[in-house]
Amino acid sequence: MAEAQETWTETPAATGGCQCGAVRYRLAAGPTRASVCHCRMCQRQVGGPYAAFLKLAAGQITWLGEPAWFASSDIAERGFCPACGTPLAFRDIGSEWLEITAGSLPAGFPFAPTVQFGIESRHAWIDHLAALPGEETTERPVSHQAAEQP
Repeated sequence: MAEAQETWTETPAATGGCQCGAVRYRLAAGPTRASVCHCRMCQRQVGGPYAAFLKLAAGQITWLGEPAWFASSDIAERGFCPACGTPLAFRDIGSEWLEITAGSLPAGFPFAPTVQFGIESRHAWIDHLAALPGEETTERPVSHQAAEQP
């Protein structure tokens, strides 16, 4: 199997963060790469079938509130909100790159994965999701502490 090629895109500045608002961040405009990872560690981090990430240079992010970090292996760590537990980031220990969880990005952020990793753990049913019937939901009002705070 061919090695995944990284496709980088220029993305705009944005703010994002956790569900409770205790940890926020600002992303500077610049090159990013969107991906999904199906590996078991990423599945466990986000509690879902895959994790979606936006990779960027660590210097492109300014944290407003400090995430907690968990060493998920001897080579990588994962950032999360210590108050509400929202998964926020992944990074190789000592790397100048950081990957932000797509779910913590603002609604409407131009996120379009160009590569997937950990395909050995990919669930077969994912291929069939687009063919399933669907319905829209109405979001409930959120408290003043919710994620869309600047």
